[in-house]
Amino acid sequence: MAQWNGALPTGLNDLSKMGQYESKLAVAKKLAARAEHNQIIGAGSGSTALLALLELARRDREDALNLRFIPTSIEIEWACLNAGVTITTLNAARPDWCFDGADEVDPNGHMIKGRGGAMYREKLVMSATQSRFILVDTTKFVDHLGQKFAVPVERDAAALALVESALHDIGATDITIRPAGGKDGPVITEQGNIILDVRFDQITAEHERQIAAIPGVLDSGLFWGYTPQILQPSE
Repeated sequence: MAQWNGALPTGLNDLSKMGQYESKLAVAKKLAARAEHNQIIGAGSGSTALLALLELARRDREDALNLRFIPTSIEIEWACLNAGVTITTLNAARPDWCFDGADEVDPNGHMIKGRGGAMYREKLVMSATQSRFILVDTTKFVDHLGQKFAVPVERDAAALALVESALHDIGATDITIRPAGGKDGPVITEQGNIILDVRFDQITAEHERQIAAIPGVLDSGLFWGYTPQILQPSE
């Protein structure tokens, strides 16, 4: 089979230079050890999750596991290409389990995700399986959601005023458009939408449902009630 020779879609930084490399690698190996033959695995993002993907790719090669992966973003799709694993889609297969990172995790396992802007596809994959693993370090644990980060809300650009008004109606105290780092203007998601970062005085279970019900909103970075298994590097 002919393959492209370009390096752009497959380049990865030297992961050994990341903070807590050895302990994160230990978590990655622990996760990879659970893989079984012919499984479909949802692949999320984060530094430990990326290490986990590479460890899973190693096991796939060495043990001939015939794994297939459903990436949750373009970045992770490129990482899968770099690792040489087989990619599939949520339309073609249902994941046996998934792994991902998080920006905040409260004591009950509720999460805020979406600093990387890929929360929509991450939520699709996480909703498609009952076996979910979240790989985080101790800096991601909070007493309550919203302690460190706002809630990302992905919405259609044409619905800015409508969505802003509706968010205030359900208790939003601050709403900002997330600016891009490499272009003028806002971040544009992989679905072609814009991200609002939204603050609430207190986030409850109702907020995820209420935000998703607003016309013009695709989804939010609130992940409430997914009961993931939390894996973290040892100190």
